[in-house]
Amino acid sequence: MEKFILVIFGASGDLAWRKLMPALYNLHQQKMLPEAFKVLGVGRMNMTDESFRAKTLDGLKQFVNAKQYSDEGAHKFANYLHFQSMDTKNVDDYALLKIRLETLSQEFACKTNYLFYYATPPLMYTTITRHLHTHQLTCQDQGWKRVIIEKPYGHDLASALELTKELSQAFAEEQIYRIDHYLGKETVQNILVTRFSNSIFEPLWNHNYVKYVEITSSESLGVGSRAGYYDTAGAMRDMVQNHLLQLLAIVAMEPPTTADGNAIRDEMVKVFQSLRKIKEEEVPHYVVRGQYTTSQINGKTINAYREEAEISPNSNTETYMAMACYIDNWRWSGVPFYIRTGKRLPTQVTEIVIHFKPNPHGIFAQKDGLKDAGNQLIIRIQPDEGLVLKIGMKVPGGGFEVDKVGLDFHYSSLTDHYIPQAYERLLCDCIQGDSTLFQRNDAVEATWKFVQPIINAFANTRKNPIYGYPAGTWGPERANQLLAKDGFEWRYPCKNLANDGVYCEL
Repeated sequence: MEKFILVIFGASGDLAWRKLMPALYNLHQQKMLPEAFKVLGVGRMNMTDESFRAKTLDGLKQFVNAKQYSDEGAHKFANYLHFQSMDTKNVDDYALLKIRLETLSQEFACKTNYLFYYATPPLMYTTITRHLHTHQLTCQDQGWKRVIIEKPYGHDLASALELTKELSQAFAEEQIYRIDHYLGKETVQNILVTRFSNSIFEPLWNHNYVKYVEITSSESLGVGSRAGYYDTAGAMRDMVQNHLLQLLAIVAMEPPTTADGNAIRDEMVKVFQSLRKIKEEEVPHYVVRGQYTTSQINGKTINAYREEAEISPNSNTETYMAMACYIDNWRWSGVPFYIRTGKRLPTQVTEIVIHFKPNPHGIFAQKDGLKDAGNQLIIRIQPDEGLVLKIGMKVPGGGFEVDKVGLDFHYSSLTDHYIPQAYERLLCDCIQGDSTLFQRNDAVEATWKFVQPIINAFANTRKNPIYGYPAGTWGPERANQLLAKDGFEWRYPCKNLANDGVYCEL
């Protein structure tokens, strides 16, 4: 692996402190970084190398898993860290950054291999790019230059196209890494392996055998400290346009010709382009949005969304989204993909459920008189990552009564294998120049084109109302009706326990 310098804009912020630095530390501990590298934090705070290292060490103690953390390893890692105090809005200050990068490069005989990470508010992306370009810090004449862009990538289709235009003035498409941490999760990547390396699944992965697909990503927490951002984004922009549509594409894509990054991303883009467009007047038929209201959870009063700090009492921002998507291609014709996400739901869980069609003629009695709903393949992304195949088995005793049991695999059972966190995998891939798990420009544009009419329709709250749901429940009743009209129902992965809160099971 080549020597490089990682430049983190916004290095004094929460993203760097909680996610990026722990990820880099773990990569260093796993010997996944070159022996010679440097991290240059950039920000407006008046920090020295020493104070930046001290802050990072404090963060590592808090956010690195105890099994991976050691004081010796943390202090060794801290020696690679540096800080440049500057005003990222001031173009003249980038001369200081250029000098500092040249000095650091000379210290360990590094070419100008620079990886820029924008861990800043999105409104700064264009400014930073322009100023880097002005000072020729994006030129690849003496080494590679790459840039990692955090979500949200634009606020709507127009702003996303404008951001792409601005970035393209300084970077070629192959230099731009649009990060979606969901794609860095081990279980998400394993969907590709499950599908394309096991002949028992792929022949069934189509409209002939699949009844419907669910994709759920729920959070038990409210907006917390992200109120300012969230109230301008909502569940659609925060989760659906990026994370959940990416999961949908991985589940629905055709087999790529190779495991090459472009081959995989080509197939994902085809899924986005095949999504049935939802016209503004059709939105109430396909989409349900909600907002959590006040509730009692384990004896504690939970405020409604409109009662949260920094949230307008008249806010129409959705904290819950459920929608039915259809992919108009040969493989998935007529198969609904149901997506739901929300805050203040019973628990934090992200999973994909493939519901297979039941046998055309049932000959066995189902336990407790339940209807044969067919087999299910449950792909749990978080927590307790793993896979479960629900199949019918005979209940012990006389007769042929059938009960559903799970053939399961949990990643936690791989005790001899270190399972990297999402940011570890993505940072490592970017350093190596592997763009497989990063969004390409055409994919971003296609997803925005799909959701833009829905966002436009939200402005008409009379035709597209926001349904309230008590905090701690699975969303508004209207979301259940979205599936019920097709004869389906959501899977509820968690059980409420009297004394222990919520328990999730595969």
